[in-house]
Amino acid sequence: MKRLNHGWIRKATGILLLVILFFIAFYPPIQKYVQIPHEVALFEGQMMELPSTVSVLNYDDSSIDYNSESDQTIEAMNHSQSSVVMGINGFPIRSMDVTVHPELKIVPSGESIGVRVQTDGVLVVGHHLMDTGAGKVSPGEVSDIQVGDMIMKMDGNDIKEMSDIQPLVQKAGEKKTSIKFEVKRDGKIIEKELTPVKAKGDGRFHLGLYIRDSAAGVGTLTFYEPKSGKYGALGHVISDMETKEPIEVGDGEIIRSNVTSIEKGLTGEPGEKLARFSNERKVIGNITKNSEFGIFGKIKKGMENETKLEPKEIGLADQVQEGPAEILTVLEGEEVKRFEIEIINSTPQKFPATKGMVIKVTDDELLEKTGGIVQGMSGSPIIQNDKIVGAVTHVFVNDPTSGYGCHIEWMLQDAGIDIESEEWKEAG
Repeated sequence: MKRLNHGWIRKATGILLLVILFFIAFYPPIQKYVQIPHEVALFEGQMMELPSTVSVLNYDDSSIDYNSESDQTIEAMNHSQSSVVMGINGFPIRSMDVTVHPELKIVPSGESIGVRVQTDGVLVVGHHLMDTGAGKVSPGEVSDIQVGDMIMKMDGNDIKEMSDIQPLVQKAGEKKTSIKFEVKRDGKIIEKELTPVKAKGDGRFHLGLYIRDSAAGVGTLTFYEPKSGKYGALGHVISDMETKEPIEVGDGEIIRSNVTSIEKGLTGEPGEKLARFSNERKVIGNITKNSEFGIFGKIKKGMENETKLEPKEIGLADQVQEGPAEILTVLEGEEVKRFEIEIINSTPQKFPATKGMVIKVTDDELLEKTGGIVQGMSGSPIIQNDKIVGAVTHVFVNDPTSGYGCHIEWMLQDAGIDIESEEWKEAG
C-alpha cells in the first residue's frame, strides 16, 4: 500500500511540474523574455524597445543609452560593439550583444527603369547548322565552342561586340586558315580553334554560331545612397533568356522608362509590366555589376529620384517583423505609388541568400490591376516601420499574389556600401 501511495505521489508531482512548465512557457512576460534576441545590430540613432518585465543591469554607455523611465528602450549612440545584461529584480538572466553601425540612410525609389547591358565579350547562345553542299555542319559546335561560352578574343584581337567578328571571319576564310579563340567558360579562359566555312549559295564565311552582345529589359530601381551615388536595382541577377546563364557585364546603363500597360498575372502565368524607354531616353546611371541580388552602379549627378522621397533608415534582417509593410512601384507612366503587402515570413541570414522573405500583396488596387506581383516589379523596395528592409525579387508562379523578397543588407553589400565602415561616405 505504501508503495502504491509513493508511486501515485511521484506521478502527481510529475504532472504538476508539467502543468507549471506549460503555464510558464505561455506566460506572456516569459514569452517576451524568450523573444529577446541573443544579438542585435542597430544603426546610430536607432532605438530598440525592451519588454517591460526586464530591466537593464549593465551596459556600455559610450555605445548605447538606456531609458528606463519612459519607454524602456536602448538607443544606439556610437559605432562600436557592446553587451547589454538584463535581469528581473536585480538578478541577471539574459545577455544581448549589440553591434552599432555608423549612421546610414538611403533613398528608396520604386521608379521603373529600362536596363541596357553590353556583355563582357560576345555570348554564344546557339549553334547554326549550315548546308555546305557536302552536308550540314556547325564549325563552332565541331570545335567544342559551347552555348554559354563568352568569346573574348579571336587571333589575339579583343572582341567587344558582334561587329568585331565578321571581318576576322572573312579574312580567315579567304586565307583558308583557322582562327584561335579565347573563350570564357565557368570563369576560366580556355583556347579553341575554328575554321570558318561557307554555306551553299552564300559568299560570306561563317562560324556556325548564334551570338549576342547585349540585352535589354525593364525593372525597378530599389535605392540609391545620396552621398556616394551608388544604387541597387532588380533584386535578382540578369540572365540570358536562352542560355539561362548570368550575363557578365562589360558596360551598361539604366534609363527612365514609362509603364504603358500591365498584363495581369494569373495562376501558372506570371503577369508583366509593359514599358518603353522615356522619350528623352534619359540615362539615370551606369551598370558596373550584375549579381544574384541585382544590378549595381552609380546614379548620374543631377539624376536624383524625382519622387522627392527622403532618405530612410535601414532595417536589417533581424529587425524585420512578420506583419504589414509597403512596396513602392509604378503601375502607370512614371508615378511611384505605395501599396500594402504582408511580410509572411522573414529569415535572419548570416550569409547572402536571395530568398530572405516571403511576402503577400494585400492592397486591393494592386491586386485589381496586376493580380499581385508581375515581371518588371522586381526591385520594388519593401518598407516597414518607415525603414527600407528589402526588395521584391520573385513571384510564386502558382500564386501571383505572393513571392520572395531579399534583405536589403545583401544589396547594400553588392553595391559596395559597407555598413561596418564610414569609408563609403567619401566615395562618389
